[in-house]
Parts: sequence; C-alpha cells; structure tokens
Amino acid sequence: MNPAARVLELLAQRAQTLAVAESLTGGLVAAELTSVPGASRSFRGSVTAYATALKRDLLGVDGTLLAERGAVDPDVALQMAAGVRDRLGADWGIATTGVAGPEPQDGQPVGTVYVAVCGPAGGPAGTGKVGALRLNGDRAEIRKESVRSVLDLLAAELPDNARAQDTEQNGGT
Repeated sequence: MNPAARVLELLAQRAQTLAVAESLTGGLVAAELTSVPGASRSFRGSVTAYATALKRDLLGVDGTLLAERGAVDPDVALQMAAGVRDRLGADWGIATTGVAGPEPQDGQPVGTVYVAVCGPAGGPAGTGKVGALRLNGDRAEIRKESVRSVLDLLAAELPDNARAQDTEQNGGT
C-alpha cells in the first residue's frame, strides 16, 4: 500500500482528519493524498505557503523565528504543521519546508528538508515531531522523497496514538 493510502486508511479507522502545509513540495503532498479514492473522508485541505510571509500570515509561524533562522528550520516546520491543523480544523497537521535547489536558501544547502507532524491538541503527539532530512538528488527527487518522508512520519505516529486510546478505553494496561 502506498504511503498516502496507508495514512488515509489509518485516519479513517480513527475518524480523524488531516491538513497539510507545504513549502518546497508545492502541493505534491496534497496531490498524493487526493489521488487516493475516498481521501475526502479524512483529508481536509492544504496550504501551499511558498513565500516566507505566507508562512507567517496564513499559518501563524512566529515572525521573529522566520527573521532569525529563515524558513528552512525544524521549529518553522513544526509551527507550520500546528498552524495548518488549527486553521483548517483538523486532528492532524503535517508540513514540509526545505531546499530543493538548485541554489542554497537561508544558509542551508540543497537537500536540507524538515518534515513535521502535529497531532491532536493535548494528545500524545500534540506537541509534534520533526524529521530532519539531508537528501541527495535533483530537485524532483528531493521533492518526491520529502513527500514520502512526511507521510511516513505521520504513519509512524498513528499506531502509537491508537494504542494509547485503546489503553485509555480499556481502563489501563
């Protein structure tokens, strides 16, 4: 099963929803998700915030953080994921930010990518998780691998969340 179909199935089993914030992937994560039949059961929507100002204005990323570190930063990725989750009213938010090339950006070399997931507020993944990637290849390969990586990061968080809910529902251990 491809990564998009896998996360959508896991989300549907939990009756949970997903929102996506993208920068370097430019809508490829949303396209991958919406290529799966029935995606609308769990996929709420996406924001492609390519410009740094849009990360601040649409997704709520801290302007001082952006000014000091630039858009290619793990904390920026996490704030993007939390921001899109909150603004689109989803249970989960995922985000991509990085440098696909051909030139370095914000002092970061080509292939530097951060992917993030932020789960339900107050839940086990509510604080989120960030993956730091150092990818090789051309622009298309870096973008494709970023899509796979952010979906894999989300998939890794979903089973843990389900076990925690089962434990709570069954009264403990």
